[in-house]
Amino acid sequence: MSTLELEVVTPDKTVVRETVEMAVCPGVAGEFGVLPNHVSILSALKIGDLRYRVNGKDEHVFISGGFADMNNNVLSVLAESAEKAADIDTARAQAAKERAEKRLAEHSDTVDTTRAHAALARAIVRLQLAGH
Repeated sequence: MSTLELEVVTPDKTVVRETVEMAVCPGVAGEFGVLPNHVSILSALKIGDLRYRVNGKDEHVFISGGFADMNNNVLSVLAESAEKAADIDTARAQAAKERAEKRLAEHSDTVDTTRAHAALARAIVRLQLAGH
């Protein structure tokens, strides 16, 4: 079976470096799949689930924006932040969700609603992925 190399990196660390069968990325224009020998592609990513398959088993990684670059059978994902679903701290994600919801409920001029919405979206996706 054909494979491709997947690298998911953040400014702090390498989150994933594996040989995979396929990957599905959360592109800003919608999800897109990448198979071995895929044409070169560069895409911006949104907050979401990057899933990939190793030995027939799907794995999940939380992605908080960034870019995906597929070139020469290597999919490089440069993310603002990322973590494997198995590593997500659900208590921390739940607390972040509650904080964001509280900020948004205040309807105050001092609350940066764009930032609060982004924090809420990140927390929701992290909680969803923690359930995998």
